[in-house]
Order: sequence, then C-alpha cells, then structure tokens
Amino acid sequence: MQRRDSLDLVLLGAFWGAAFLFIRIAVPEFGPIALVEVRVAIAAALLLAWVAARGELGAFRGRWRNLLVIGAINTAIPFALFAYATRTVPAGFAAVLNATVPLWGALIGRVVFGEKLGIDRGVGLFVGFIGVVILVAPKLSIGGETLAIVAALGGSSLYALAAHLTRRMLPGMSSLAISAGSLLASVMILALPAIWLRPSVMPGAAAWGSVIALAVGGTALGYVLYFRLLANAGPTSAMAVTYLIPLFGMVWGWLFLREAATLTMLAGCGFILAGVAVATGIVRSWMPARRFGD
Repeated sequence: MQRRDSLDLVLLGAFWGAAFLFIRIAVPEFGPIALVEVRVAIAAALLLAWVAARGELGAFRGRWRNLLVIGAINTAIPFALFAYATRTVPAGFAAVLNATVPLWGALIGRVVFGEKLGIDRGVGLFVGFIGVVILVAPKLSIGGETLAIVAALGGSSLYALAAHLTRRMLPGMSSLAISAGSLLASVMILALPAIWLRPSVMPGAAAWGSVIALAVGGTALGYVLYFRLLANAGPTSAMAVTYLIPLFGMVWGWLFLREAATLTMLAGCGFILAGVAVATGIVRSWMPARRFGD
C-alpha cells in the first residue's frame, strides 16, 4: 500500500466513523428507506455534476446493468439494512458488526473467488478484529434485537461481496464514475419504496443536518476515496477501513461530546492500528528498504 492509499484509508475511516452517529440522529424521523434515499440522492447529484464537469458522462455507456448490481449490493441494500439496525441497536454495536466486513471479504475471496490468504494478512485481520471488540465491548448492550443483528451482518457481507465484484464488473472505470453511477443506480432502486415509506411528518433541522453530513462526507467524498482505494490497493486493503470506523467514532465522541479516553479505548485503538498496518502492508511500505547485513 502506497502512502497516498494510507492517507485515503485514514480519511475514509474518519468520514465513515461519524456516519453511525448521524444515522442514529436522523433515522427515527426519516425511517430507514427514506433516510437512505435522501442520502444517496444528494450524494449522487453532487458526484454527477462533478462527472459532467470533467466530461466523463460517456463512461456510463453500456455499463448500467453492472452499475445497478454494484449499486444494489454496495449501497441501496446494505445502507438500508444498517439504517434499520441502528434504529434498534446502539451505534457502537452497529459499528462492531460493520467491522466484520474484512472477515467476510477474506471468506468470500477464499471460497468464492479462490484467492489466497497469506499469513500476514490473516494475522492482521484477526488482531484488528480483536481491537474492535476491545474498543466497543464496554459500550455494547445486547438485548433481543436478533433481526437488527442479522440485518447488520447481512449488510457487512454485501459490502464485502461488492468489493470483490467491483473490480471484476467495472474494470477501467474511474473511482469518481463508479461512485456517481452506483449512487444514481441506488436512487432508482429505492425510489418507489422511499415514496411508499416516506415520513408522515417533516423531519426537523437536526435530522436534515445529519442527512446532509452523511450525503456529502460519508457518501459523496467517502465513495470517491473508497473506490480509489479499491482500485489502487485491492479489496482486502479497502475493506480494512472498517477497523478504523469504531476508532474514529470514539475520537469524535471525545472531541465533541467530551467522552473520556479510557485505558480500554487506548488498548483497542492500539490493536486496531496494528492490525490494519499488518493486514494492508502499511508497515512494509513505510519501512525503508535495507540491504542484507545492514
């Protein structure tokens, strides 16, 4: 992984780390489907304008079938599943379930696509997952939310599948075009359900502010970073961002809500960063090359 990819990974973790907090604020007033539709519609409009300004609209020609598939399994369905889950379970619990994406990705890559899982990558993913558990375990409260848990795990597995399929189904397409096209496809997929399930009362200012933040930072900018990382560093490295999401969720809580930075929090962060560094090859790429005998 190159230094630019490492920076993309950290920025993406920061954007997506705040997403569960914004979803938690907005979903009670919007509902899961309407929330996702407004979120992706705003993000799609922003990115399509960017694509048009760069003269890349022709990149969509002949690719709409594949964009619909990616839009469904990477955005429309998992966004709705996580919005539903976050309505029921705590945001921290949804975040730790989201952090299973690299594990699903490794399993799908090995079983479905026959990819090899090296020792370094396997150890890094395992260490990172331990860190996620350590980090959020004190904040978890598991009740009878079985459907919410199943929904979140289903969304995580779809994210992982989409990471593998994107490079195979949309080769040579820029990260910006993939982001804009898949988001527009998601808008079309969710249009009728969102109209049917629209809120009966207009959401308040806080809910709208959260949706706009989700659309601009967590979706429009986040998708450009994610698909660029996917193209440059590969699915496993891109999916490793899910280990940073709970970490940044805690950091934002400390900065804006004055939540204490406990020893458990620091220990979890250390495991997460170590796991990501090993699994994605950051350690090797940042270490200076040495000759034998130095």
